[in-house]
Amino acid sequence: MSEQIRVLVVEDQQLLRATFRMLIENEPDMVVVGEAADGREAVTAAQVLIPDVVLIDVQMPGMDGLDATEALCSAADGPRVVVLTMFDRDEYIFRALRAGASGFLLKNSPPADVTRAVREAHAGNATLAPEVVRKVIAPYVRPANETRARLKGITERERETLTLVARGLSNEEIAAELFVTHATVRTYVSRLLTKLQARSRAQLVVAAYESGLVRA
Repeated sequence: MSEQIRVLVVEDQQLLRATFRMLIENEPDMVVVGEAADGREAVTAAQVLIPDVVLIDVQMPGMDGLDATEALCSAADGPRVVVLTMFDRDEYIFRALRAGASGFLLKNSPPADVTRAVREAHAGNATLAPEVVRKVIAPYVRPANETRARLKGITERERETLTLVARGLSNEEIAAELFVTHATVRTYVSRLLTKLQARSRAQLVVAAYESGLVRA
C-alpha cells in the first residue's frame, strides 16, 4: 500500500469529530493523525503533526475555520484544507477559496463525497467544479494590484492557460484548445501555481479575476 494520507480533523462538537474520524479511518489509504476543537488548536496541531489534509469546520468558538484556513494555507509547505459547514453561503465559500482551501463541503454531504474531497485535496485538485468556483468568486472579488504585479511574470502561453482555467475548462479541454499535450498543460498549471503563489486551482481563478485578466 502507498503511504497513507495524513488527516487532521477540526470540529468543536465531539460527536461529529468522532464521526469524521471513523469515516476517515475506514478508508485504507487514510489515517487521522489528530483532532482539534477550534481553529487555534488546529493551527498548533498542524505545526506538530504535519498533516497532509485538514478537514475543518467553519463555525467554531475562538478562531473560526475561515481564519484558521488562512493561517494554515499561509504557512510554507502547509497542509491542504477542506472546509465543512452547515450553511451553503457564497461568502463562506469565497473566503475559504481565496485563502487557499482546496475544497468546500456541506456537513450533510454523503460520506463518499467527504473522503473524495480529502483525496482530491491531497492530489492538488479542487473539490468544487471550476464553473461553480467562478460563479462564487465573481460577485465578491475586487481588483488587487499585488495580483496584477505577479501576473507580469507569466508567459503568454501561461496567461492563455490561466484564462482557460478561469473559464472552468479541465486540463484535457485546455490541451485541446491550445493544441498541446495534457502533460504540457499540467506543466503550465504547475508554473502558474508557483508564480502566482497559489495553493489550489481555485486560487488561480481568484487570481485571474483579481488581475482583471477575466471579468465577471
